[in-house]
Amino acid sequence: MSPRAYKLGQRQLATEQTRGRIIAAARDLLAEENGPAGFTLDAVARKANVARMTVYYQFDSKRGLLEALFDDLATRGLMPHLRPVFHEPDSKRALNTLIGAFAAFWEADRVVLRRARALAALDGDVAASIRERDEMRRGHLSKIVGRLYEGKGSTAAKALAVDVDVLHMLTSFETFDALRSADRSLEDTRRIVCQLAAAVIESSPKAVR
Repeated sequence: MSPRAYKLGQRQLATEQTRGRIIAAARDLLAEENGPAGFTLDAVARKANVARMTVYYQFDSKRGLLEALFDDLATRGLMPHLRPVFHEPDSKRALNTLIGAFAAFWEADRVVLRRARALAALDGDVAASIRERDEMRRGHLSKIVGRLYEGKGSTAAKALAVDVDVLHMLTSFETFDALRSADRSLEDTRRIVCQLAAAVIESSPKAVR
């Protein structure tokens, strides 16, 4: 390796480490008691021990930083659980696996996710970012449930849309957060959502049983 390539590699490594430190600082800041109220790019910069402009250079805005945080949380807490969903040929088992994947994800960083979502009430950009990510979950649901409507004709489209809307609500963080309590375990919460999802599918006149 040439000296120039080595220096470039070291610089890239330093940049990635700084980026990781800023994302970790954002997560830790949201987990603190004052949560969203104290979440600013200045506060993140102080916690990460970097200059304010470094945060702007890396992420451009609060939305950019939160999107990077969401990506990091999903990479660590969601994708390992979500991968089996795409390899499960049975739609009903795939739906249950998807519910389990998101239940595990919501549980892993529950306080951070709750407070990040609370920012959406105060910041339109944050709200837009969260909506975009929630729509990804809707897309997964549409693909899974859509299999149950194959060959049912064009009239099945409306029934499918309703089912996906209801399942999207059932698999949301807000539903999970409301059901999960000190007296109800993660597994019990997952089972309740799976039972409700099954009831949605079974009650649909167009779905394959």
